[in-house]
Amino acid sequence: MPRNRSVEGRRRHEVLSRMLMDRQAEIRNKLRSLREAFPTESSDVKDAEEQSMEDFVRGMDYALMEMESATLRRIDEAIVRLDGGTYGLCSDCGDKISEARLEALPFALTCRDCQEQEEGEAAERSVDQPREAAGRGRAPARDVNRSVPLPVMWRGAPARSARARN
Repeated sequence: MPRNRSVEGRRRHEVLSRMLMDRQAEIRNKLRSLREAFPTESSDVKDAEEQSMEDFVRGMDYALMEMESATLRRIDEAIVRLDGGTYGLCSDCGDKISEARLEALPFALTCRDCQEQEEGEAAERSVDQPREAAGRGRAPARDVNRSVPLPVMWRGAPARSARARN
């Protein structure tokens, strides 16, 4: 019986390792393509609208590169956990994380039940916290998989006054 578990464990390790390596290669290729396509600085004279649009596109490309890089780091960490024997085990309850969840989110640290519980508790905490004081503005957007603010992607051209339009 223990030998079967060992064979089953090795098979699971191979499947998960292949899945992580494939995803890692896929993301590296995306990053390479993004870097190659990243617009270079141009010396063309542009009006405010053209410059604003170029800044927006560049910001979107930069944000996409940052998100892909963060995903790649998480996959690298998952490979380390796989080699250490802790990959695919929930960091909260210790149960196995389902193969389907790992295929969808290869760097998952928790099983679906523990993730749902954490999200429910987070929602309760956010309801219990007082709203921001008026005039302070909105809190920055956050990636659900990390606790740092997302990059500012675009700042539009300042609005022109009625006098400047005439």
